[in-house]
Amino acid sequence: MITITEQAALQIKDMMKAEEKENSYIRIGVNGGGCSGLSYGLGFEEGKNEDDTELELHGVKVLIDKESEPIIKGVVIDFKQSMLGGGFTIDNPNAIATCGCGSSFRTASNTGTPEEC
Repeated sequence: MITITEQAALQIKDMMKAEEKENSYIRIGVNGGGCSGLSYGLGFEEGKNEDDTELELHGVKVLIDKESEPIIKGVVIDFKQSMLGGGFTIDNPNAIATCGCGSSFRTASNTGTPEEC
């Protein structure tokens, strides 16, 4: 369904440890809003909902809600480090457009009027 690279998993584990959330899940989902209509939601969560899909990738427990599944199918989450800092990158094969600031996207099934950045 999705891929989390080993580098991204290591970063997530470090963040979980720093926030004392080692036994938590990371929830990956999609929210309405942003310049192009949709934005990603990532966060720690203690428990799962009945209709969540649960995955374990490189030792990271992941939750995905049913509504987000078709939109993020095939997504690759990576962590890139450079001399200027680092951050997570999300490559979504379902995105047909992304905004200039890179924080939101649009799919073929979501072609509503985008908000301004």
